[in-house]
Parts: sequence; C-alpha cells; structure tokens
Amino acid sequence: MKKLILLLLIVGCEEPAQHGCLDNQACNYDSNATIDNNSCVYVLDCASVCGGDKLLDNCEVCDADTSNDCVQDVCGVWGGSGLLDNCGVCDDDSTNDCVQDNCGIWGGNGGVWLWDVCYSIENTTNLQLDDEQLTGGIPVEIGNLTNLTELVLSTNQLTGTIPPELGQLTNLTRLSLDNNQLTGEIPSEIWEMTNLTHLFLTLNQLSGEIPPEIGNLTNLTRLSLGANQLTGQIPSEIGNLTNLNNLILYYNQLSGEIPVEICNQGDSTPTLYNNQLCPPYPECIEQYVGEQDTTNCD
Repeated sequence: MKKLILLLLIVGCEEPAQHGCLDNQACNYDSNATIDNNSCVYVLDCASVCGGDKLLDNCEVCDADTSNDCVQDVCGVWGGSGLLDNCGVCDDDSTNDCVQDNCGIWGGNGGVWLWDVCYSIENTTNLQLDDEQLTGGIPVEIGNLTNLTELVLSTNQLTGTIPPELGQLTNLTRLSLDNNQLTGEIPSEIWEMTNLTHLFLTLNQLSGEIPPEIGNLTNLTRLSLGANQLTGQIPSEIGNLTNLNNLILYYNQLSGEIPVEICNQGDSTPTLYNNQLCPPYPECIEQYVGEQDTTNCD
C-alpha cells in the first residue's frame, strides 16, 4: 500500500507537456514549450506583429485593409494630388498653372499678330513675307519681334511710311522693304541699326535726304536706295561703308557734287545714274556716274 502511494506521488509531480515553437530563430519562439507543434513563424508584419496580416503600402501606411492603399497621381507620386497642366508641368499647385499667350500658345511668352498670323516674340528670328500680296501699312507691332535677324517684306503692295518702331529690331542684319509703295522719309531709327548687312529700300516713293548718320552702318555689304524720290547731296559719311560691295542710288533726285569720300566705300562700281549729280566727279567712280540731269549745276 505504501509503495502505491509513493508511485502516485512521483507521477503527480511530473511537469505537464507544453506544445509550441521550439526554434529560437522564430519570432514566436516559446522557451517554455517542450513539444514542437510546427507553429513557428519567422516574419513580423509592418506593425511588428509576428505572423500579422498588416501590410505597408507605398505611402508608408500600415494596415490590413488593401482597399485604402494609396495610388499614384498623374505625376507618379504615390498618394500625391498633383495634376498635369497644359504645359506638361505636373504639381499640386494650381496657382502656377500655365496660361495661353495672345497667340493661343500654352505657356508662350507672347506674340505679335501680323496679317492674320501670330508670330512668337521669343522664337521668330526670320520673317520672310516677300511677294505675298500684303496690303496696307507695315504694322508698328512688328517692332516687338526683337529676336528678328531678317525681315523681308519685298514685292508687296505696302503703303504708308516706314514705322520708326523697326528701330527696335536691333538684331536685324537684313531689312528688305523694296518694291512696295512706301512713302515719307526714312526714319532716323534705321540709321542706328548697326548690325545691318543688307538694306533694301529700292522701288518705293521714299523722300527726304540721306543723312550723315548713314555712316553708322559700317557692317553694310549691300545698300539699295534706288528708284525713290530722295533729294539732297550724297553725304561724305558714305565713305565709312568700307564693307559695301553693292551701292545702288539710281533714279532719285540726288543733287550737288559727289563727295570724294565715296572712293572709300567698298563698291568700286556704284550705280548712280539718273540723278542730278554735278561734275566734277571723283575720278574713282567717274565712268560709273552714268546719265545725270545737270540742269541746275553751276
């Protein structure tokens, strides 16, 4: 009887078995477990819960609800609220969205309407509208195309005076207004356009004198003022134009003696005929003077 009681006491003192994860590398390792039950888990979810079901979305939000996961906006920003404006700029600031300029160009820097066409102030460097049957006056707004290097309006039916606003085109190297019906004096601003290499005003009805300021245009290679109604003397400053290879002054009403300085300009065979120029003529161009009306010469 005593042996039975002792046996029962021994059995009753044994620790009960405990099931759990026995791998100490697992996040749910149970140091008290005695029997492995294949429950080991090795991954923490985004909330540091071992074996949890929460996921971190692209906006760094951690939860188990995939229906509220953030998405990319049109700028490619996760969870962003950006929008693409008409200039292709993507941000979430609507106050800086681009607008249309007066040419209807989104984000444009403005333009100039000429003969029903809008020309970009920034991008228009060459305007060639010769023989386009243009009528009326030359628009003063053309002076706003300050990046122009060439302006060609030849062989049209343009009338009125040459607008002084053309003087704003300081980058211009070529100005061709020949073969129109332009009247009045050549604006003084033209003689300040020192980058000009070609100046064509032939075949108009321009009047007035050629001023001494013509000597400012030292880059000219071609100067054509023929077939107008220009009067007065050829200024001595014509001799400053040493780069000329073509000088045309024919069919005007130029008078007086030809200054000897004309020998200093670059064209050795200038076209001077059909004026009222008086002898004696400078020896360097004497054979190229051609027919002159010397009625009023002394």
